[in-house]
Amino acid sequence: MDYPQTYELVFHAPSVEDDVVHVHRTEKSGAGGYPIYEDETGIVRAEISADGEVRMIASGGHQAPGVPRAVRSLHP
Repeated sequence: MDYPQTYELVFHAPSVEDDVVHVHRTEKSGAGGYPIYEDETGIVRAEISADGEVRMIASGGHQAPGVPRAVRSLHP
C-alpha cells in the first residue's frame, strides 16, 4: 500500500491558535504494521494508518503525547 510522505498533525492549544506539526514518513513500522512518521526533531512520532488513524508514540521517558484533533495528508 502507498502511504503519504507527509502529514500535518493539528493539536488543540488552549487560549492560542492550534499547534500544527508536520511529520514525515520513516522507514520504520509501528506495532500495527503502519508507517511511523516523525517531525524533524524526532520528538513528535506517530504511527498513521491508511485510514488516517493515529497512534502517538513516546520518543522519550516520561513523555505523554496528546492525540491530534486533526490529521491531514500533505503529499500523496
